[in-house]
Amino acid sequence: MKKNILVVLGGQSGEHEVSLMSALSVLKAVDEKKYGIVPVGISKQGTWKFFDEPLNTLREKSWQELRDYLEKEEEQDLSLRTNTQKDPKGQLVLWNQHRKEAIDLVFPVLHGPLGEDGTIQGMCEMLNVPYVGAGVLASSVAMDKAMTKNIVSTLGILQAEYHLVLKEEYQKNEKERERQKQLIEKRFSYPVFIKPANLGSSVGITKAHNAQELLEGIDLALSFDRKVLVEEFIDAREIECGILGNYSPKASLPSEIIPHNEFYDYRDKYFDGKSQFVIPAKLTKEQREKIQDQGKRIFKAMGCTGLARIDFFVEKTTGAIYFNEINTMPGFTKISMYPKMWEATGIAYEALIEELIELGFRRFHKNEG
Repeated sequence: MKKNILVVLGGQSGEHEVSLMSALSVLKAVDEKKYGIVPVGISKQGTWKFFDEPLNTLREKSWQELRDYLEKEEEQDLSLRTNTQKDPKGQLVLWNQHRKEAIDLVFPVLHGPLGEDGTIQGMCEMLNVPYVGAGVLASSVAMDKAMTKNIVSTLGILQAEYHLVLKEEYQKNEKERERQKQLIEKRFSYPVFIKPANLGSSVGITKAHNAQELLEGIDLALSFDRKVLVEEFIDAREIECGILGNYSPKASLPSEIIPHNEFYDYRDKYFDGKSQFVIPAKLTKEQREKIQDQGKRIFKAMGCTGLARIDFFVEKTTGAIYFNEINTMPGFTKISMYPKMWEATGIAYEALIEELIELGFRRFHKNEG
């Protein structure tokens, strides 16, 4: 009997559209001969909805059509619970007044808060159902750039210095804003990067060249998150490495991003597509092996399972390698780097999706055992 895979897409974060793009690619890649596929979307308001069209019809839709469907005001009363009948342990039942589906594994193709941050992973744990990707703790910690930096610092791996801005303190009054600005300017020279602590896909990230841009960038980042990092600028190449596995992970060939703009931002990642990519990245053997080794060490130290994309900087003049950030559910669009790196390493997109599903099942059964 086929196992049913629940592919969850959309979500309430600022990366809703990216999730729809990724999920369309995943839906096309899951082997229908081996698995039943049950797509469910989450609107920006948090409504869970079945898709009524046949899978082949859904696969041909654009991400904009999926978004428009999810935003329609209609009540589905979709419910879910652990299966209490004599079906395989951990199975989930999902239903509304028109439809009922038994689920064997959840593939959360969700990016950002309320999806990639341990929330849906915690739901799966409570419902005792297998799922693809990192567990609750690894997902939540990896979502927070400041917490991630704290863990990576224990490994002796280089990373950019940063100043942490907390919304509650920063927005007290104008005097506090000025104090924080002075602290940043005393510690770093311009330019600096400003990042929301808990968003991916470069959402809300800006590069500030002066005090005015710094203050504007902090205000923008604080509109997405209560915690913001102001990071030193490193004149470096942007290198990424894919990690795949559970407790003995493997690393892909690294890739290099050559940004079209000043840095690889959200629009360039998913809409403009004008940046250039080099796979494999032109690195020395020593650099490549060091990036792969550090990627696996970070993956294990964070407690990750399934997959992650780990981003590095390679300083242009010295060749020094700096950790940048980790993404536990990287993009899976047709232009996303994670699947492209594995394809260059010898694992095709369809085989990658199959392996991720199997890793989810194996992690569940190992934890149960």
